[in-house]
Amino acid sequence: MKKFNYLLTAITVGAMSMVSCDPVEDINDQLEANEAGISDVFNYTLTEDDYKKVLELDFATFNTVEDAKSLVPLVLKNNFPVLGDGSLATVTYDLYAPVSTERSLIVYTVSTADYDSYPETERFDNFDDEDQIYTFLDDKFPDVANRTLVSLTYKFYNGSTQTLNNGFLRVNGEWQFALGLTNAEYTMVGQGFANFNTKDEALRKLPIYLLDKFKYEDVAVNDVKSTMYKVYTTDVNDIDGDGSVTDSATYSFIANFIFDGSKWNVYNNALPMTLQFGNDAGEWIPDNTIAYTLAVADYAFIGSELSSEFPAQTASMLRYNNLDRRSGNDAFWSDDLIYRALNLLLNKLDANAEEGQKYAVTLDIYNGANTTETFFVIKTNGSWVKQ
Repeated sequence: MKKFNYLLTAITVGAMSMVSCDPVEDINDQLEANEAGISDVFNYTLTEDDYKKVLELDFATFNTVEDAKSLVPLVLKNNFPVLGDGSLATVTYDLYAPVSTERSLIVYTVSTADYDSYPETERFDNFDDEDQIYTFLDDKFPDVANRTLVSLTYKFYNGSTQTLNNGFLRVNGEWQFALGLTNAEYTMVGQGFANFNTKDEALRKLPIYLLDKFKYEDVAVNDVKSTMYKVYTTDVNDIDGDGSVTDSATYSFIANFIFDGSKWNVYNNALPMTLQFGNDAGEWIPDNTIAYTLAVADYAFIGSELSSEFPAQTASMLRYNNLDRRSGNDAFWSDDLIYRALNLLLNKLDANAEEGQKYAVTLDIYNGANTTETFFVIKTNGSWVKQ
């Protein structure tokens, strides 16, 4: 059975969760207090100035992921000149991902004669299967121009018969579905009639409507929903066919909304994406490194695995939840011992990691003061070795 082909209903990107960072000036103020070539692990979101001033692009988006991979390093090098080898940046950028909207409009209500034209619908004068709707659209509007929106009112049976008004947009020979509001839903969002008064009003109220509409569905961050809404306005295109372009009529439009994890926002054809970059000898390159900081449970696991061989080191670690890095001390953790511990831990945390996967693992250490140390490893021939 043919399914409803939503207008980019779900664009979901498996990406790392992002945390907003300080402005570039604040970060560099902190970094410049240290010597050039230091390393850091941080998150960064490209600004409009990055696209237009640093990269001299016309728009604040990239056209492809490959463009982002080649151009983001220029931004990082420009904005963070003091960062050097071993630095990691998780960068959020906007990818141009346009969704089709209407170019022309047909408003149509399925008639009794229409239902009677098909054996499956003539008895009850309604649709009860999605395929029936698409068959009707193909027959009724076989040659409509690309990006023609059909605002279709029809009866549909699903346990009970409902009158629905949904959008069907013709895009490159296919019908794409856009969710419309029922009369009751227009009332629910505070409208006296089954339409909005202005586009601005629609774009303000529809995100609230969608939050309630999909509150019981599993909606992911960056999912996009296409919605058809109606506005009562001047009939400049004579959509009611009365020969006048100065009277009023109800127009249908499509708006797209993207979910950010807590609310719906107007989708402006820019999809948030993330890429990670690593600094290799002063050059920023796309990188698959996963930054990980040991938790209390990780120290406990390492202790359970190595306590019989290294009782002094593990006892100290379990007592203080850090590794003693004072050379010559009985509890000293050498680099070799740390890499052995990381092999045990990463094989537990990421047993199915692919060859070439990288980790930047941050440990709590004691070297006369409580601080941290980061070890960079890569999976090579099945083992985690120093990069």
